[in-house]
Amino acid sequence: MSSLEEPPNMTSHVDRIWRFSSGACRPSSIDEVGMGNCWIEGRSCSSSNTCNEEYSKGTFVWKRHSRELSRGGSLNHRTTSLDRSHVVARNVCNSWHLPDRQDVWKLNNKLLNGMPSYVKIVEVGPRDGLQNEKNVVPTAVKVELIQRLAYSGLPVVEATSFVSPKWVPQLADAKDVMKAIQNLKGARFPVLTPNLKGFEAAVAAGAKEVAVFASASESFSKSNINCSIEESLIRYHEVADAAKTLSVAVRGYVSCVVGCPVEGSVPPSKVAYVAKELYDMGCSEISLGDTIGVGTPGTVVPMLEAVMAVVPLEKLAVHFHDTYGQSLSNILASLQMGISIVDSSVAGLGGCPYAKGASGNIATEDVVYMLNGLGVKTNVDLGKLMSTGEFICKHLGRASGSKATVALSRITSDASKI
Repeated sequence: MSSLEEPPNMTSHVDRIWRFSSGACRPSSIDEVGMGNCWIEGRSCSSSNTCNEEYSKGTFVWKRHSRELSRGGSLNHRTTSLDRSHVVARNVCNSWHLPDRQDVWKLNNKLLNGMPSYVKIVEVGPRDGLQNEKNVVPTAVKVELIQRLAYSGLPVVEATSFVSPKWVPQLADAKDVMKAIQNLKGARFPVLTPNLKGFEAAVAAGAKEVAVFASASESFSKSNINCSIEESLIRYHEVADAAKTLSVAVRGYVSCVVGCPVEGSVPPSKVAYVAKELYDMGCSEISLGDTIGVGTPGTVVPMLEAVMAVVPLEKLAVHFHDTYGQSLSNILASLQMGISIVDSSVAGLGGCPYAKGASGNIATEDVVYMLNGLGVKTNVDLGKLMSTGEFICKHLGRASGSKATVALSRITSDASKI
């Protein structure tokens, strides 16, 4: 596949499973509740197909808005019938109304004032999401996963890792994956490289961007990459110098930015030190990772403050694992501080093989759902993304780790039974 043509059977997730009720009510106006692109409105309807809205005025303070049909594409109302009551559910894809930034700001919530207008999502599912899978995923499945993710509108998809197959056997087919996506356009496909040897192999395979990974925890550095923090930085200096010569962009990861499975809490000053070292050696972007998912806004904010004091804000990204269910709150806090780059993994896949107990990354679907509700652009098609998550979960034999996908699928499943 040489371009972002729609992969086989890549139909809209929602359009494929939605069913219409023949007696559905069709509201004459388009009313919005400013709580995101997947809000469901409860209405009691008469047999004349007109709706009497019944909202609890004391429950929600969100301002409702009206919008022309021409704005944001088609706004198809999906309707299910339960006896004499109807529930009107909007299309969960991008055809749902996304509130204008001005509309969101009308909430007069000072916590949203620093929110970026656009967030770049870095999809790490094909690499970070699959690296810990015990059963080897076929190369063809990995390639189709990458194609589908790119077709969903994700601007960056981390494709694989050029590490020793001895340490990460799941990614032993890195060369074959890169060969298969060489002509895929519309997104960037960086790869992880642990050292100069890995960098050279990646470039030989056609990689145009690479990433290196250091740790803010000495113990984790030794268990993860078998060297101290300082030794790892020396390695990455070599990679950065070689990359500069070949005009290859380098991204830097910092792991254990708030907590370590061995050392416990990690001081923000240590995170800032490692981040600055990576930036100074030429990394164009620094991703700050809560590897074991212990962070809360109370620990994430001080860490970000320390790093922002030594690395430009626009160069920073956040990468949260959802072990304690704190990822979305941590991302929101990061956005409020001006961060505009977020790492995530489709269907919440992932988990570090060297961090016992670490669950998967925050699901990309959940991040997109939240950002849509905030009126923050991502250019990602939620329906296609959900379909992609369904695709890989089917091959892995598991349910999606995305709460948004599970909830929306339950709604559409119930609707199809009417």
